[in-house]
Amino acid sequence: MSYYCQPFSDLQTNACLAPTKPVPPFIREALKKVHPEVSDKYYGCGLVVPECLEGCRILDLGSGSGRDCYMLSQLVGENGHVTGIDMTEGQLEVARTYIDYHMKEFGFKKPNVDYVQGYIEALTEAGLPKNSYDIVISNCVVNLSPDKKRVLAEAYNVLKDGGELYFSDVYSSARLPEEIKTHKVLWGECLGGALWWKDLLQLADEVGFSPPRLVTASIITVDNKELQDILGDFKFVSATYRLFKIPKGNDKTCQTIYNGGITGAESSFQFDCHYTFKANEVVEVDAEVASILTHSRFTENFTCQPPGGSSTSCGAKPKVSVSFKFLDVKLSGF
Repeated sequence: MSYYCQPFSDLQTNACLAPTKPVPPFIREALKKVHPEVSDKYYGCGLVVPECLEGCRILDLGSGSGRDCYMLSQLVGENGHVTGIDMTEGQLEVARTYIDYHMKEFGFKKPNVDYVQGYIEALTEAGLPKNSYDIVISNCVVNLSPDKKRVLAEAYNVLKDGGELYFSDVYSSARLPEEIKTHKVLWGECLGGALWWKDLLQLADEVGFSPPRLVTASIITVDNKELQDILGDFKFVSATYRLFKIPKGNDKTCQTIYNGGITGAESSFQFDCHYTFKANEVVEVDAEVASILTHSRFTENFTCQPPGGSSTSCGAKPKVSVSFKFLDVKLSGF
């Protein structure tokens, strides 16, 4: 079982190639400091970087040679920590070889990165403690697992209360038949293991997460006629979602003001495809987002008040409910 798409030169779709938005300058600068061998031997797809990372503990699922871990270690700072988990010893050997190099390059007195060998379906078995991470990230890895619910459940278990699973992956317009699921080339293209996006909603709820919030989505194109004939009317998107480990069952909306201060998003913060917060502007958010702002690492960056009420901390505790119209349009518009 492999957690890697095939080499980029062999790809016959853009599933693992097309970014959904430009890489911010501060992230580009962080990537430049990663050792060339680590970057050259990194076979992951794209880049997944959530916001508000200073001091956070992050887990990277399918970390490979460690490129993203070393980039993130700069963003969390010396007081934060990044753990990479991968099942491939060769990749881990490359990542571990350069720990001291990167700590010296970043000016850190002690390592804030470590690597663990294990499976993303068995995080606790690999020795990762429960309730210990602020953020779990993944980039085009969940679709390559045969037990996606287990991956989500394990991520949920190792996250702290208020923690976030922030991940990009490939989703299909309907449940895929066995012919597509077992097709070796389509599997390598990250299409054969794609989850129907509506099944993600159900799995997230069963595991305990808040409903997934869609951040970005882009259409995947298939340039090979033979593969397209096999796929028929099935359509695919590459989408980034954020799922939170927060309390459920509350229903109050909230007027919120973004206070700024998030690195790279000082004046404007795109939370998801529905909400972009501009600093010092009042925005009324739905109950679900109000709950996330109350219970997550974003709490300090927002001032909230009930509609028509006086300013308080972001303390509304609303009910979970979300529209996926944006993604539905993406998939049904063909």
